[in-house]
Amino acid sequence: MRFAFTSDQRLLAATVAETLQKACPPSLVRAARTDPEIRRGEAWAALAELGLLGATVPESAGGLGFTPLDTVLAWEEIGRACVPGPLVETAVVAPLLAGGEWPARIAAGRAAVSVRCLENPYLLDADVADLLLLPEAGTPGLTELRSGDATRRLFSAAGETASAGTAADHAAVAVAAQLLGLSRWLTATAVAYAGQRRQFGKVIGTFQALKHQLANVAIKVEFATPVVHRAAYSLTHDLPTAGRDASAAKVAAGEAAHLAARTALQVHGGIGYTDELDLFLWLSRVWALRASWGDERLHRARIREALLA
Repeated sequence: MRFAFTSDQRLLAATVAETLQKACPPSLVRAARTDPEIRRGEAWAALAELGLLGATVPESAGGLGFTPLDTVLAWEEIGRACVPGPLVETAVVAPLLAGGEWPARIAAGRAAVSVRCLENPYLLDADVADLLLLPEAGTPGLTELRSGDATRRLFSAAGETASAGTAADHAAVAVAAQLLGLSRWLTATAVAYAGQRRQFGKVIGTFQALKHQLANVAIKVEFATPVVHRAAYSLTHDLPTAGRDASAAKVAAGEAAHLAARTALQVHGGIGYTDELDLFLWLSRVWALRASWGDERLHRARIREALLA
């Protein structure tokens, strides 16, 4: 059995990474905090042109008909670039839940979708969305909430919520993949800064304790990676363990990203909290995505139930 991604899957990820280097620089992520149009701006258009927004939309509706295994590496690159906007909700969840003309509009890059369900109780970027997917009946009014990540606008809605089912598992894996990408960016940034910052007349990157901290992050990320890839495989092949594997991926990636964020902040010191560095944008995204599409408590409970069953 071949345990490796295909050349096409790797090429898609490399193309996404190259595209986002130009279309989504840190300056754009920073500007997205105050300019709503950026969440549907250049980076969104670039991903739509690549076909990623319609990657899981059936070919009959103008999409690519890709599987989670085909796109998981691309989602890692989206996380690494900290791309703003309701991408998971639009490109992953909506094609599974929305009917009519919506899949075709999503594939063409002409629609953004926000989703509220039991696993994801807040509507992300509802102010720039064309469609709000609410499992409960009716269309309740929206109330904007304060978000820990200013590039992600959150809204609440009245009424009961229902589970999004399998679509929530697909979303959890895509978010987990983004957390891996964020972790790698944070680790690389911390390593680079450790090679520049000096204390006691020495570059801090030479301190043994700091080397151990950064090594622990690298190990945590590398151990979480196959868990996320396995979950994408399980969803692709509709395995009985797909739900459990998706939860395991979300937990593993969330823990790895948390450690990467904490270590990067320790390496940078107090300046890491300030607006002076782009680091805070990536830290905020990690904190937001750890809770998005199920926090670790929810997914640990699902894993426990699956194992005990």
